[in-house]
Amino acid sequence: MATSRAARLAPVVDMAEKAEKTAVQRLAYFQGQVAVAESKLADLENFRLEYQEQWIARGSHGVSGQWLLGYQGFLAQLGTAIDQQRQSLVWHQNNLEKARQSWQEAFARVEGLRKLVQRYIDEARRLEDKREQKLLDELSQRLPRQDSY
Repeated sequence: MATSRAARLAPVVDMAEKAEKTAVQRLAYFQGQVAVAESKLADLENFRLEYQEQWIARGSHGVSGQWLLGYQGFLAQLGTAIDQQRQSLVWHQNNLEKARQSWQEAFARVEGLRKLVQRYIDEARRLEDKREQKLLDELSQRLPRQDSY
């Protein structure tokens, strides 16, 4: 009976394992998205740093007002792009955290089901062992005893 309970749970375990696999794939996807967003942010910040260094180098030789206005406008646009990329990174990190929680829940569900199935299997094994022992005891009682004096 306990073995059949374990067998009846097999489709449920399979579904839970598929859900956990899907959760792992989502987790990997969002990890990749975070890595891309971090890389883009680092590129933008490095570009801004290089652009500011260009200002220092060029500014030491004197610049026109038009160049200065262009520099400030571009630097403002670059700051906006960096802010937007930071927001994008936060958004991706939130998605990653949600995916991580979803995977942890799916993993815990699978592990719980596996433990339950194992418990049912162990229980069936114990019951079978008891049944065999009872049969052996009954058989041994039926055998004629040989008393040796």
